[in-house]
Amino acid sequence: MATALHNLSNYDPNKVPDASNMCFGIVVSEWNPEITRALLDGAVGTLEKHGALPENIHIKTVPGSFELVYGAHQMTLNDGYDAIIILGSVIRGETPHFDYICQGVTQGIAQLNATSQIPVIYGLLTTNDLRQAQDRAGGRLGNKGNECAVVAIKMAKF
Repeated sequence: MATALHNLSNYDPNKVPDASNMCFGIVVSEWNPEITRALLDGAVGTLEKHGALPENIHIKTVPGSFELVYGAHQMTLNDGYDAIIILGSVIRGETPHFDYICQGVTQGIAQLNATSQIPVIYGLLTTNDLRQAQDRAGGRLGNKGNECAVVAIKMAKF
Protein backbone atom coordinates (compact mmCIF):
# COMPACT_ATOMS: atom_id res chain seq x y z
CA MET A 1 0.00 0.00 0.00
CA ALA A 2 1.31 3.44 -0.87
CA THR A 3 2.24 5.60 2.11
CA ALA A 4 -0.08 8.31 0.79
CA LEU A 5 -2.95 5.90 1.51
CA HIS A 6 -1.71 4.72 4.91
CA ASN A 7 -0.48 6.62 7.96
CA LEU A 8 2.83 5.08 9.05
CA SER A 9 1.98 5.58 12.73
CA ASN A 10 -1.41 3.84 12.64
CA TYR A 11 -1.47 0.25 13.85
CA ASP A 12 -3.41 -1.98 16.24
CA PRO A 13 -1.39 -2.02 19.50
CA ASN A 14 -3.19 -5.20 20.53
CA LYS A 15 -1.41 -7.05 17.70
CA VAL A 16 2.06 -6.08 18.94
CA PRO A 17 3.81 -8.55 21.28
CA ASP A 18 5.25 -7.46 24.61
CA ALA A 19 8.81 -6.24 24.11
CA SER A 20 9.87 -6.14 27.76
CA ASN A 21 12.28 -9.08 27.36
CA MET A 22 13.68 -7.95 24.02
CA CYS A 23 16.83 -6.06 23.08
CA PHE A 24 17.04 -3.85 20.00
CA GLY A 25 19.87 -2.30 18.04
CA ILE A 26 19.22 0.85 16.06
CA VAL A 27 21.64 2.21 13.47
CA VAL A 28 20.83 5.77 12.45
CA SER A 29 22.42 7.94 9.80
CA GLU A 30 23.73 11.39 10.70
CA TRP A 31 22.87 12.63 7.19
CA ASN A 32 19.64 14.70 7.07
CA PRO A 33 19.60 14.93 10.89
CA GLU A 34 16.24 16.74 11.12
CA ILE A 35 14.64 13.69 9.51
CA THR A 36 16.70 10.89 11.05
CA ARG A 37 16.31 12.31 14.58
CA ALA A 38 12.54 12.33 14.17
CA LEU A 39 12.64 8.73 12.89
CA LEU A 40 14.80 7.72 15.86
CA ASP A 41 12.48 9.43 18.36
CA GLY A 42 9.51 7.62 16.82
CA ALA A 43 11.22 4.22 16.91
CA VAL A 44 12.47 4.54 20.49
CA GLY A 45 9.13 5.86 21.73
CA THR A 46 7.23 3.00 20.13
CA LEU A 47 9.64 0.35 21.42
CA GLU A 48 9.28 1.74 24.95
CA LYS A 49 5.49 1.99 24.58
CA HIS A 50 5.46 -1.76 24.02
CA GLY A 51 7.64 -2.55 27.01
CA ALA A 52 11.23 -2.34 25.77
CA LEU A 53 13.48 -1.07 28.53
CA PRO A 54 15.63 1.97 27.67
CA GLU A 55 18.77 0.03 28.59
CA ASN A 56 17.79 -2.61 26.01
CA ILE A 57 17.69 -0.12 23.13
CA HIS A 58 21.21 0.42 21.80
CA ILE A 59 21.72 3.26 19.33
CA LYS A 60 24.72 3.66 17.04
CA THR A 61 25.23 6.40 14.48
CA VAL A 62 26.91 6.23 11.10
CA PRO A 63 27.88 9.17 8.86
CA GLY A 64 25.54 8.46 5.95
CA SER A 65 22.92 6.08 4.68
CA PHE A 66 25.33 3.88 2.76
CA GLU A 67 27.10 3.06 6.04
CA LEU A 68 23.85 1.73 7.54
CA VAL A 69 24.60 -1.68 6.02
CA TYR A 70 27.98 -1.92 7.74
CA GLY A 71 26.53 -0.73 11.04
CA ALA A 72 23.68 -3.22 10.87
CA HIS A 73 26.07 -6.02 9.93
CA GLN A 74 28.25 -5.27 12.96
CA MET A 75 25.18 -5.42 15.18
CA THR A 76 24.15 -8.80 13.72
CA LEU A 77 27.47 -10.15 14.98
CA ASN A 78 26.43 -9.35 18.56
CA ASP A 79 24.46 -12.17 20.17
CA GLY A 80 22.28 -9.91 22.28
CA TYR A 81 19.88 -8.33 19.78
CA ASP A 82 16.43 -9.63 18.95
CA ALA A 83 16.09 -7.22 16.01
CA ILE A 84 17.98 -4.36 14.42
CA ILE A 85 16.44 -1.25 12.88
CA ILE A 86 18.19 0.93 10.33
CA LEU A 87 17.04 4.55 9.98
CA GLY A 88 18.13 6.94 7.28
CA SER A 89 16.95 9.48 4.75
CA VAL A 90 18.07 9.91 1.17
CA ILE A 91 16.57 12.83 -0.74
CA ARG A 92 16.83 12.89 -4.52
CA GLY A 93 19.29 15.42 -5.89
CA GLU A 94 20.53 16.39 -9.32
CA THR A 95 22.85 13.41 -9.85
CA PRO A 96 22.37 9.62 -9.96
CA HIS A 97 24.00 9.37 -6.50
CA PHE A 98 20.49 8.93 -5.02
CA ASP A 99 19.88 5.80 -7.10
CA TYR A 100 23.20 4.20 -6.19
CA ILE A 101 22.83 4.84 -2.46
CA CYS A 102 19.22 3.65 -2.31
CA GLN A 103 19.95 0.54 -4.34
CA GLY A 104 23.10 -0.30 -2.37
CA VAL A 105 21.43 0.05 1.02
CA THR A 106 18.38 -1.92 -0.10
CA GLN A 107 20.47 -4.77 -1.46
CA GLY A 108 22.74 -4.76 1.59
CA ILE A 109 19.87 -4.98 4.05
CA ALA A 110 18.18 -7.68 1.96
CA GLN A 111 21.44 -9.67 2.02
CA LEU A 112 21.69 -9.29 5.80
CA ASN A 113 18.15 -10.55 6.20
CA ALA A 114 18.89 -13.55 3.99
CA THR A 115 22.07 -14.53 5.82
CA SER A 116 21.69 -13.37 9.42
CA GLN A 117 19.82 -14.93 12.33
CA ILE A 118 18.55 -11.50 13.39
CA PRO A 119 15.90 -9.52 11.48
CA VAL A 120 17.12 -6.19 10.13
CA ILE A 121 14.27 -3.74 9.67
CA TYR A 122 14.47 -1.34 6.73
CA GLY A 123 13.79 2.25 7.77
CA LEU A 124 15.38 4.17 4.91
CA LEU A 125 13.26 7.01 3.56
CA THR A 126 13.88 7.48 -0.16
CA THR A 127 12.08 10.66 -1.15
CA ASN A 128 12.05 13.16 -3.97
CA ASP A 129 12.23 16.22 -1.71
CA LEU A 130 12.50 17.41 1.88
CA ARG A 131 8.72 17.83 2.27
CA GLN A 132 8.12 14.15 1.45
CA ALA A 133 10.72 13.16 4.05
CA GLN A 134 9.17 15.43 6.69
CA ASP A 135 5.72 13.98 5.92
CA ARG A 136 7.10 10.51 6.72
CA ALA A 137 9.15 11.51 9.78
CA GLY A 138 6.32 12.61 12.05
CA GLY A 139 4.41 14.76 9.57
CA ARG A 140 1.06 14.26 7.91
CA LEU A 141 1.83 10.65 6.90
CA GLY A 142 3.02 9.55 10.34
CA ASN A 143 6.46 8.36 11.31
CA LYS A 144 8.34 5.53 9.60
CA GLY A 145 10.27 5.11 12.86
CA ASN A 146 7.05 4.04 14.61
CA GLU A 147 6.32 1.54 11.87
CA CYS A 148 9.85 0.12 11.99
CA ALA A 149 9.63 -0.38 15.76
CA VAL A 150 6.37 -2.31 15.43
CA VAL A 151 7.87 -4.45 12.66
CA ALA A 152 11.00 -5.07 14.75
CA ILE A 153 8.96 -6.30 17.71
CA LYS A 154 6.82 -8.56 15.52
CA MET A 155 9.83 -9.98 13.67
CA ALA A 156 11.75 -10.54 16.90
CA LYS A 157 8.82 -12.70 18.02
CA PHE A 158 8.58 -14.49 14.63
